[in-house]
Amino acid sequence: MEEALSTFVRSIFVENMIFSYYLGMCSYLAVSKNVKTAIGLGVAVTFVLVCTLPLNYLLENHILKEGALSWLGAGFEDVNLSFLAFILFIAVIASFTQLVEMVVERFLPALYTSLGIFLPLIAVNCAIMGGSLFMQQKEFANVGVATVYGLGSGIGWLLAIVGMAAVREKLAYSNIPKPLRGLGIAFILTGLMGIGFMCFSGLSI
Repeated sequence: MEEALSTFVRSIFVENMIFSYYLGMCSYLAVSKNVKTAIGLGVAVTFVLVCTLPLNYLLENHILKEGALSWLGAGFEDVNLSFLAFILFIAVIASFTQLVEMVVERFLPALYTSLGIFLPLIAVNCAIMGGSLFMQQKEFANVGVATVYGLGSGIGWLLAIVGMAAVREKLAYSNIPKPLRGLGIAFILTGLMGIGFMCFSGLSI
């Protein structure tokens, strides 16, 4: 329980996908102009992370890594399929992205239209793939902790994009110098928010 709580808090604040690793920046910068749209994309990214991370964890630990197939018998103890990890992780992520796209198109057509190309691009969102690759490095104790990490990473990404969208909506009424309008001020804000999130790096849980 303590490990799960620590992983959850750290993945939101200390190891935030946007402000610590700058992953998923393309959709983060493009969609963070409207809070409602940002919330929709953030929830979709969180859902895909929560669903794909535990599946990729099971693939990694029971099929792909060296010795993972020992449950099939003594002859499989030396089998190492880790070279397939990247392509299988992408396949799992793409499958859930397609599911999310179909659900959003069916039940939330306005959100589907506003997200445009960035909804199917969740399949190649660096934050989602990064979550699975970080899962490999961190070697979580069980699938539950991996799921908590996926949830925390998704919430952290959601907080980042919604926070940016809220600020950019307010900036629409500000007198920003012309050369900094648009992506210029967005990059500056991202850097400042990243510095703010660095304050959490001293957390000890």
